[in-house]
Amino acid sequence: MKIICVGRNYAAHARELNNKTEEEPVIFMKPETALIPGKMPFFYPSFSKDIHYEGELVVRISKLGKNIEERFADRYYDAVSMGIDFTARDLQQQLKTKGLPWERAKAFDGSAPVGDFIPLTELPPIQDLRFTLKVNGEVRQNGHTADMLFAVNKIVSFVSSYFTLKKGDLIFTGTPEGVGPVAIGDTLEAELEGKPLLTVRIK
Repeated sequence: MKIICVGRNYAAHARELNNKTEEEPVIFMKPETALIPGKMPFFYPSFSKDIHYEGELVVRISKLGKNIEERFADRYYDAVSMGIDFTARDLQQQLKTKGLPWERAKAFDGSAPVGDFIPLTELPPIQDLRFTLKVNGEVRQNGHTADMLFAVNKIVSFVSSYFTLKKGDLIFTGTPEGVGPVAIGDTLEAELEGKPLLTVRIK
């Protein structure tokens, strides 16, 4: 199982971090060890003093696919959830300044908690989904998949031209504006279409 992530997929988020938008999806990956099992908390890592949350829609791949045409991409995923792309922002900035890869800042253990999955048959069309991320009960992120720069089918098609997709793979589809830091003691809650799917406590 692999975790594929899309960066800069919402224009407002790119602007808030002073990043330019790209003509193709920005892709990076996280290992399976980035997943937080069950209802386990997120333990603040010792190598960073500036961990940020990024709430995202997560797509679950349902069958093997390679070089998938965009018009057929919806046949290759069956459910979605909410996830948090935890980012060591201070470390990421150091790496970006040196022109180095982001993995140490994005792919560390526990950096990808994912909530319960909902079958697509129980939801509106995938490009018309609304989601929120709350920190200590306060809404910090409001997302709408219609605002994606690259739609889910485009992402699935693009990714499959480089990496064979397998059943159970997860795709983090990017975060909207409103990202920010977390602190020990915080509680994060993610909802999709009003359904609470993920709760993460920071320890």
